[in-house]
Order: sequence, then C-alpha cells, then structure tokens
Amino acid sequence: MPNIDHEFHVDDFEFAHSKGERLIDRNYSSTSYAKDVWNNFKKNRGAFIGAIIISIIILMAIVGPGMNDYTYKQIHGGQECLVPRVPGLEKIGIFDGYHNGKNQYHEQEADDVYYWFGSDTQGRDIWTRVWSGTRVSLIIALAAVVIDIVIGMVYGLVSGFFGGMIDSVMQRFAEIINGIPTLVIVTLLGMVLPAGIASIIFALMLTGWIGMERIARAQILKVKEQEFVLASRTLGASKFRLIFSEILPNILGQVIVTSMFSIPNAIFLEAYLSFLGLGVPAPMASLGSLVSDGYKSMTTFPHILIIPVIVMAVLMLCFNLFADGLRDAFDPNMLNK
Repeated sequence: MPNIDHEFHVDDFEFAHSKGERLIDRNYSSTSYAKDVWNNFKKNRGAFIGAIIISIIILMAIVGPGMNDYTYKQIHGGQECLVPRVPGLEKIGIFDGYHNGKNQYHEQEADDVYYWFGSDTQGRDIWTRVWSGTRVSLIIALAAVVIDIVIGMVYGLVSGFFGGMIDSVMQRFAEIINGIPTLVIVTLLGMVLPAGIASIIFALMLTGWIGMERIARAQILKVKEQEFVLASRTLGASKFRLIFSEILPNILGQVIVTSMFSIPNAIFLEAYLSFLGLGVPAPMASLGSLVSDGYKSMTTFPHILIIPVIVMAVLMLCFNLFADGLRDAFDPNMLNK
C-alpha cells in the first residue's frame, strides 16, 4: 500500500450537536417477558381484533340463549322456516320478515312474534340454537386444549427428556395411534358410547394430542442440553424438577401457540362429524349439526344455513388470527419475516 499523506484543516471537522440541540439522557427501564409479549401482540391488528371478536362470541354463547323466551329444542307448529325479523329494524326494511315479497309472519298470523335469526324447518328458534351450538363447539374446543396440554405436552416432554429406548417405544406407539383415522375411531365409539359430546372428546383423547406431543418433544430436544439445564443437573435437581421447572417454562410459548391452533381444528372436527351424523344427537344443537340441517334447505331458505356458517367461519378465522398473533408475540423474530 502506498503511503498517502493527507493534510487536515481546522474546518474539516465540526462538533456534533453544534446547532443548539438540547441533549437529553434517556433511561429505558427493563420490561418483563410477559409485557414484551403483550406489546408485540398489540402490534398485530388482525390478532388483536380476532381476540376481541372471540371474546364477543364467547359472551354471546353464554348469554345468547337466554336473551329470548325460546329454547333450543322448543318446536312451534305453524311457524316453520320463518326468515329473520328484528324489532326496530323491520321499520327500515331490514330483517322485516319478508320472503319472496310476502310477509311470512302476517300470513301465519304471527304479527307479535319475532325470530331474530329466523326459524328452522321444525319451527325452532335459530338464534337460540346458534348460540347453544356455539357453546357446544367451544366446550369441545376447550377440551381439545386441555387434552393437548395434559396428554400431548406431558407425553412429549417425557419422551424427549429421557430419550433412548423410552423415546423410541413412545414414538412408535404415537405413530400407531396417529395412523388410525379419527372417523373410524368415532364410528367405533358410537357403537359403545352414546353419540354426543362425550364420544367426540374421547376421540380427541385418543388421537388429538399427537401434534402437541411432537412439538413438545422437538422443543425439549433443543433445550435439554443447554447450559442452564446442565447447571441445574449438576446442582442435583431431580428429573421432575428439570422437566417442569427448568425446561417447561422455556418452551411454554410454543406450547400455548400450538394449543391455540388446535382450537379451530377441534371446531372443524366437530362440525365435520355432526355433518356426517356422528356428532351431537338431536335436538341438541352444534354448529356442525346446524350446518347439516340448513344444507337441506339451502335453495329455498338460505338463512337456515348462512347464519351458522358465518358464525363458525368467523370463529375459526379469529382463532387462527389469534394463534398467529401469539406465535409472533412469543417469537419476536417472526415479526420481521
């Protein structure tokens, strides 16, 4: 390299902040991991809106069936297939009870009757049945989360932590269980158990935890050889303490995200089984059974099908958005992808 001499002058340099700016020292307080997760979650508008809509749907599932005088199984003769009619809105031409240019309520001499979502082919109130069915679907979704955490997470943690022959045997057993179609399991359970929520939850207990088990096992294989685990092992920590006090808190975020993604899958499974006639028995309602009933009258009275489809689609979409937002919040690196 040639030696290049360069002569510096006084005006080649100037002091920083020489324009009269006022310098302020800022101290940033440390925040907890939970607060970081919450701040990251709020940045995802889709997930935040999804969480709000989920809260509204859960609230309606709790209080909705009691907002009128009907029950989900009450049949009203002569009031079949009425279109939606809502007090107040009927005066502005919305939900006014008209179908094909005729006021169904006036023709059936039911001028003082209001069905907010209409009535089905047997004269039952769709409003009450939709929110009662949403309650059933949410119960099955909650059961799926509990099964994921209690069975799938514990199974995966034990399998991944001990490794060796124990891991090999447990994984072969999980592969055998996963190879059995859920539809076959539910059909066989229908021969032993009465059709309903119990048989669906039992089917989830047999096969629904496999996905969580694989996630938990993969996470513990990644974490168990890290320094903080080796330090606790050196200090004499028991295997139970290593698994549930040292490793589990460090993979809890991924466990929560996976359990949230299992909720729309459970709702879809219930709807699929109810559509095939293997779900909750009549007159009990679920979103799947309501879709199945409305499908038969889709061309003549589409409101019987459209309303439960919209509720189920919005519920599944919001849970997917919520789970996606949780994944980004727990893993900030995902925000930049």
